[in-house]
Amino acid sequence: MAAQLDAAAAGGADPSGRHVDLTAQHAVAPEELVKSFAGADEHAADLAVYSVEDWICLGFFWLMTGLVFVQFFTRYVMNDSFAWTEELAVYCLMPVVFIGAAMCVRRSRHIQVNLLYRYLPPAGGRVMSTAVDVVNTLFFGYVAWLVARYALAVNNEPMTTIDWNKSHVYWLCFAGFVLMALRSLQVSWIHWRQGYSALEKPEAYDTPEE
Repeated sequence: MAAQLDAAAAGGADPSGRHVDLTAQHAVAPEELVKSFAGADEHAADLAVYSVEDWICLGFFWLMTGLVFVQFFTRYVMNDSFAWTEELAVYCLMPVVFIGAAMCVRRSRHIQVNLLYRYLPPAGGRVMSTAVDVVNTLFFGYVAWLVARYALAVNNEPMTTIDWNKSHVYWLCFAGFVLMALRSLQVSWIHWRQGYSALEKPEAYDTPEE
């Protein structure tokens, strides 16, 4: 019996001793692959689901990618790297993170723990979900105020490798938190009107945006 189980685990036979051809079970005809690719080409790209923060984040992402490429090329090909590319690439990552976080707020894609809501009555879950929305909005607004204070504190302070004002980078982070606060207000209003949030009905947020 043990030998039969070992053979089944190896893909040669099932526990009853009969030979099983696993390659035949998982084989896909070339025609089916061609049809799958052809079907994918029929789907039209819908840019309506993207908003202003998505495009800003994409722009900074490609700018960061270009800086990293220049850093790689000058270091390993020319053997004379541009020091400022590394610093600017790091500063480009900051708006990618914080402005991109506003996109996650809009789409309700931040990490959430909804285990407790499975055991609460609907009214209790609605109250807690509303409280979470309020706390989120207040938190984003408070952090935006803190970042603004820091940006003012480092005003006119130059970067390390290039004579540019460092505070501009932190003002971009400030814009990201302001966007998060505004998106949080928008999402809170949507939750209030529809009567549930991603915490109460996570399955309603599993599908892509229309």
